[in-house]
This record gives sequence, C-alpha cells and structure tokens, in this order.
Amino acid sequence: MSFSTYKTPSGFLLPSIHSAPPFFTQQPNAATQVVFTEQWTRLILAYARYRRLFTVRVEDAEVSGGEWDEVLRNPRINRRLMPGQLAHILSVMVSENLAMYEPAKQTRATLLYWRLPEEWAEVLYEWQVVNTGQLNTILTFYEISEPPVPSELSGIPQSLLRSAIAVLVKGGRAQLISISDGDGVRFFPRNAK
Repeated sequence: MSFSTYKTPSGFLLPSIHSAPPFFTQQPNAATQVVFTEQWTRLILAYARYRRLFTVRVEDAEVSGGEWDEVLRNPRINRRLMPGQLAHILSVMVSENLAMYEPAKQTRATLLYWRLPEEWAEVLYEWQVVNTGQLNTILTFYEISEPPVPSELSGIPQSLLRSAIAVLVKGGRAQLISISDGDGVRFFPRNAK
C-alpha cells in the first residue's frame, strides 16, 4: 500500500502519513506514539494557520461536519481521530506551550498558538505602527480584532490579543488602558520607554 498526500476541499495539502490507518489510533509503542503526537501537533497547527482557526475542542473529533473534519477524519480509509487521542495530543500541545486551555481550568478546549504570543505581538505592532502610523492613539481591543479593513489580526481571540499586548507592554512599546467600553492599548515608538 502506498501513501500519498491529499488536497482537501479547502485546498489544504494533507501529508502522506494522513493516509496511514495507524496514524489515527493510539500506539502501544511509546516511541511511535511520541512521533505520531509530534506529527499530529504539526498537522493541527498547520491546518489552523491555513484556515485561521484559533480553537480546537475534543468534541471536534466526535461531531462530523465541523471545521476540523478535513484533518481529524479520513473517509478514504474510513478512519477518524478518537476524542481520547485528541485530548492527549492537546495536553501535549499545552505542555509544550503550543496551545493553552481556553477557558482555563478545563481540558476539553484549547486556544492554538499557530503563532506564539510574541509573534502576534510583532504582527500587532507592525500593523498598528508601521502600516497605520498611529502612535499614541488609543485603540480598543474590538478595533484591533474587528478592523474596518480586514487584517492579519481580524478575529483574533481576546485572550490571545491580551497576551500579545502584554509582550509589547513588557517591552515598553505599548500601554494597556482601561476605557469606558472595555480595554484599550496605546502604542509607542520602538525606542520609547
């Protein structure tokens, strides 16, 4: 049997391992399971980035027809990732700081870091300061995540945006401000403190 890559209806190219039935099952050999978990992690993050998906839930492996079906199921070989295995993969991703449980204090839903908060901070700073040139202007979180002209930050979850802003605040490039309709942020030049 030969395995091949496969282009999904959304245009995402699945790796050839996605055609291997053992890829979808818990492996008795610990070393093999580690390798499969690493490959699932890369696949989940790549797909999330491609589709701009910020969250994955254990329930996504249970319910068909969702936005994760292209990755978590392979109808060509009649396989799907089981919820328990997805929960294990997500726990490994959280332990490796590639995801975080969102909301906190549960283990069924994660916010994916297909870009780390530090990378989102650079995207945010570049968008705000370089592209718009708005220094010392206060923007609400809503204005950043739902801008009138779509940007790379469109739809970013508030918790991830808050983490990115915290990176900029720590580096002296932004200030978090409480305003009447929520939180806002003011950006400073790179050399400002």
